[in-house]
Formats: sequence, structure tokens, C-alpha cells
Amino acid sequence: MISQDALGVTHYTHWLYCIALGIGVSIAGELPWGGWLQIPLLSLLWWRLSLINTVQFLPHFAGGFLFGLAYFIVGLWWIYISLHDIGGMNAALSVAAVVLLSAYMALFFGLASALGKKLQHQNMILSSAVMAAAWVLMEYLRGQLFSGFPWVGFAEAQVNGPFAAIAPLLGGLGSTFLVVWTSMQLSRWRESLVRITIPIGLLLVLMLGLNQLRFTEAIGTPISVRLIQGNFEQSLKWNPSAIAQQIRFYSDAITQQAADLIVIPETAFPLIEKDLPSDALPQLRAFSQATHSNILLGLIGITPGPNGQLQYSNRALGVTPSSTSPYYYDKFHLVPFGEFIPPGFQWFVNAFQIPMSNFARGNLMQPPFQIERLGQDSIGAAITICYEDIFGNELASRIRNSESPFNLFINMTNLAWFGQSQAPSQQLRLSQMRSIETGLPSIRSTNTGITAVIGPDGRVLQALPPWTQASLSASVQGFTGKTPFVVWGNWPILSFVSFLLAFALLQRRRF
Repeated sequence: MISQDALGVTHYTHWLYCIALGIGVSIAGELPWGGWLQIPLLSLLWWRLSLINTVQFLPHFAGGFLFGLAYFIVGLWWIYISLHDIGGMNAALSVAAVVLLSAYMALFFGLASALGKKLQHQNMILSSAVMAAAWVLMEYLRGQLFSGFPWVGFAEAQVNGPFAAIAPLLGGLGSTFLVVWTSMQLSRWRESLVRITIPIGLLLVLMLGLNQLRFTEAIGTPISVRLIQGNFEQSLKWNPSAIAQQIRFYSDAITQQAADLIVIPETAFPLIEKDLPSDALPQLRAFSQATHSNILLGLIGITPGPNGQLQYSNRALGVTPSSTSPYYYDKFHLVPFGEFIPPGFQWFVNAFQIPMSNFARGNLMQPPFQIERLGQDSIGAAITICYEDIFGNELASRIRNSESPFNLFINMTNLAWFGQSQAPSQQLRLSQMRSIETGLPSIRSTNTGITAVIGPDGRVLQALPPWTQASLSASVQGFTGKTPFVVWGNWPILSFVSFLLAFALLQRRRF
């Protein structure tokens, strides 16, 4: 048992404070100025944890864990909607699943808090840097272990905050480092207001300067784009009587108006390619050739599995004016339980009643979709399906190692699983961060929202209201070039934080 003296505060008051701040920081991330608001709220967490009069592991881990538990339960509550409201799972089991996943995510926050405190330094600036380094290391691991789930971190809120400008250099982890460092500095304002405000002020001036840097440049002329948002409820997605309706709607919407690029969402055609109506693809090919439109469809593919057996795949199929054979992109980063079954969890999938829940995995390095243009060079598009666009380091690797250049991102998503929740706005911010990191524009075609066009600086240029059936017509400029983050990935920021933690460890052993 942790004593009251060790905490310096009443037990339940301290833990409730951490929980309340977790709720507050999570809610703040959803607000228009969320990236700014999270920083002073986080400073209150560090101040509260500083009242613990010990560097022992457990009390600091517990504070960070409880903060993280509340933070993730609020941020990931849409999973309950998916499990209970749409998947039909028992309410108690659905709540338990959200809490357990949140608890797993919170372990990383708890470990970061304890490690940062354990290696704290007498120097105020260095001590803040050590905590930030511990947080970055744990956020990196959260995005890697067990296929990774780097959702609702502090980085994506920075698309509405002060530290997005570091992302083209150091990625989202660089933004996370500055958020934690700055909030740590603010938490110690009583010690020396001048020593705190000067470095923070200089950092903000540096961000203004970095905002002026451009690592990519426009290529050719803009392309015309049509993004179709069908807004079909998930209950209709695999309903045999509604499948024909969905295919008919999207087919009619595609051929309604020509554009250089027309995109429909993930599994908008909820059938295996070979089971589509016999005239569906021929009609789209004829339309593509007649109007010089490039078309991307979301459907279910079939591909050889690891044992030679045929497996389903979550597929984007591309039709171009000059090609007689389709372009294929099979999703690489699959969703655990939704698209592949971890060993020993078949019971969970059975309870959730997920159709087609064991997909084949595509390769990481798949060629870009070439958007053909009359009289001009084609534009290379990197396809991502569903939550693949939350893995910044993977996308940077694809761009860095591709034989053909990528000039924009196309994300095809179906978020109908999560109802009218905050999930669409969360993924939109993640897509914005990917554009900032890479200096490339993004277009998002989603079933229920948020269908949008994002500029290379991460700004949302155009968007459809979520949960509406509509089509977005826009002009999109392709870009060429590579940001430092694309060239180096996470190695610079991980090397930097590793050096800081190693230095702090050596200093602690010396004294």
C-alpha cells in the first residue's frame, strides 16, 4: 500500500484528479483548438504527479495509468458502438472490451510516467526532456507491439495546435515530444516564470519558422476528383437484399459525371469481385474509356494465402482509360479481430458475428495507382484502406522505397461500424498528420464520413458533412518530393530520445 506521506495527498483525491484530467485531455483533443488546450491540461497532470514525494515506480505508474485509462475510455468509446449497437455483443462484454483495450493502452502511459520520473534530472529543461523522451519511446512501442494501435495520441491533436510544424522533420513522435516537454515546463511555472517562458517562447518562434519550410512542390496541373459518400448503415452492408441497392447506387453515382479520378469507399461493392453483376465492371470500364476517368472501387478480393489456399482480401480495384486489366491494392495492415484472428480468439469473433473476418494480407510495397491524364504525365497515388493511414512510419517507408513516385494519398474507409461517434473526426486528424509528415495531399472517400480533401500542409480544403449521402467534387494538386521524415522515418527522433534516456540513466548512477 502506498502511504499518504509518499503521495503527499489523500489517496482517492489524487487518483480522482488523474482520472478527471484523463477525461479532460481526451475531450480537449476533439475541440477546434484541441492541440493548444491539451498542453495546459497536461501540465496539471505533471504538477499533480510532482506532489508524490518519492521516485518509486508504483505511485507514478498508477497516476499515469489511471490518467491513460480515463483518456482512452473516452477516446475509444466508439468501439462500444461497434461491438454492442452494431455487432450485437452483450453490453457488459462490450464495456469490458473497451475497458480492457483502454487498460492495455494505458499501460504505456503509466510506464512513461514512471520512467520519466525515475530518470528525472535536477535541471528543469533536461528533466522535462527526459519525461518527453520516455513518453515518445512508449508511444512508439504502442504503435508497434501486437500489430500496433497508435490511435488518439497527442500528435494528431497538433493539427489544431502549435507543434505540427516539426512533423515533416521528425514525424508525429516529434510533435508528441514537444507537447510533453512544453507541458512539463508549464507545470513548474512557480519555480521560475522567466526560465519557463523564454524557452517556450523561443520554441514557438521556431515553429513559426518551420511552418515556412516546404519540402515538396506541385507537379503538373490539378486533377478533378469526385468522392462519393454512400452513407449506408452497417446493418445494410452485408444484407443480401441491400447489396444490389448499394452496387446500383455507386455504379449510377460513378457514371453520373466524369472526372480525372472517381473514388468510392472501402467495400462499397460488398461482394467478391467474381460475384459482381456481370455488367458492373464492363460498364465502368466503358465509362472510363469514353470519359477518360480513372476509377477506384472498394470490394472484396480473392488472393492466394500462405498455404496456397484462396483467401479473401480487403481490396481496392482501379480502372484506368488505357488499361485492359485492373489495378489491385490489397490491404496490408489488417485490423485485429475485424480482419484477422489472433491465435486463441476465435470465440471473440464468433461473439461479434463479424463476416469475412480472416483476410489475406497484402504486401507493404505495392505500386501506386497511376492516375492517367490527357497530354500529361500520370499522377501516382498511394492507396490506404481504413486505418492504414494511422501508421506514419509505414507510409513513409512506402514512399521512400517505392520505385515509382507517390504524389498523393487516397484513403478508402468504411466507418459505419462506429455509428455517429467521434471516430470519423479522429481519423480525419490522423490523415491530416500524415499529409503534414509527408508533404503530400490526401483525399478520403468514406461511406459515412468524413469524406475530405486535405492539402500537403494538413489543412482540410473541402469536406462533406458526415452521415449524409452526397458526392464531393474538388480539384486536387499532386506534389512531388520527400520530407526529411519520409527520408529517415522515425530513426532521428528515436535516436534522440534514446540518447536522452541513456544520458539521464548515467547521470543518475553517478549521483
